[in-house]
Amino acid sequence: MIAQTAIHTAKIALLLPLAVGMSMLAGTAWAQAGSIDEAHVAPNVQPDASTLAASIGEPALRPRTKPMRVDVDLVLVPVTVTDALNRPVVDLPKQNFTLYEGGVPQPIRYFSNEDAPISVGLILDCSGSMRNKIEYEREAVVEFFKYANPQDDYFAISVSSHPEVIGTSEQSIETIEAKLGETDPKGGTALYDAVYLGIARMSSAHHQRKALVIITDGGDNRSRYTLKETRNMVEEANVITYGIGVFDDVPVHLFKTFEERMGRKWLSTITDATGGRAIAADDRKQIPEIAALISRELRNQYVLGYRPSNDKHDGKWHKVQVMLTPSAAPLHVHYKQGYVAPQE
Repeated sequence: MIAQTAIHTAKIALLLPLAVGMSMLAGTAWAQAGSIDEAHVAPNVQPDASTLAASIGEPALRPRTKPMRVDVDLVLVPVTVTDALNRPVVDLPKQNFTLYEGGVPQPIRYFSNEDAPISVGLILDCSGSMRNKIEYEREAVVEFFKYANPQDDYFAISVSSHPEVIGTSEQSIETIEAKLGETDPKGGTALYDAVYLGIARMSSAHHQRKALVIITDGGDNRSRYTLKETRNMVEEANVITYGIGVFDDVPVHLFKTFEERMGRKWLSTITDATGGRAIAADDRKQIPEIAALISRELRNQYVLGYRPSNDKHDGKWHKVQVMLTPSAAPLHVHYKQGYVAPQE
């Protein structure tokens, strides 16, 4: 069971909008018709990537700030439900969901499954090992944006021995596709640095809903940051992360590098920490299809809101669990498994 999240602190009084991603007390105030009335939300609580961002001319993440104190905590948990074929299930009513924190049932006080604009970043592996797969990666970009909301904002990062922003929503999607088409795959894979850069750019995103989508065929072999540092960073960030792992090349592990053998595990380690997931493309021709599936999934999410019975701001990890009423068909629930409460 994988978690996908957004944790916010809210006073109940005016109109509360939809939010996605899960970091404690993250984001700015937003509004959408619903059953909750007012949200005062603290600034994003995100890890520092100033060194990397500054080195390549990109905006740094904002420093950690003390969360805003309010009278009532409202925890928002975005949830994705998929069937046995990985297709999103979008028509479930509120009563099909049960939510727990620390093993204690929590009344669901807010429920929504409406689409909203999203800020999305694509991280595209352009290392030397992608040379025979790059055409499918290009098709994946086209398929992903077929399902885009016209109000979305986006950027794309190519990554080989270092990450580089190759396009933003200030340019057309066609511009990103053209730049990717001109890219000559070469070098190593600084994947963790690219994820840090993607999270850094999200600090100036236009929308509360934020997502990264990574397309890669292996692990990291060039980054300054480690897997543990990257996992800790994305776990606290308000950005859900998906991965498309291309693992169809050499079936015999003896002919793969250590990074290639571990790529599947490392990618899942990053995505699972955010409430997203990694989907393997065991045939490179599946890459565009999986990209389309992820794009649709991002636009078909539920948001469950509750006031924790344990309302202590203790700086500790609070475990969250979402369960579905049993159904005739097997369903899978994806959400982030908890959050770190703000410190008093």
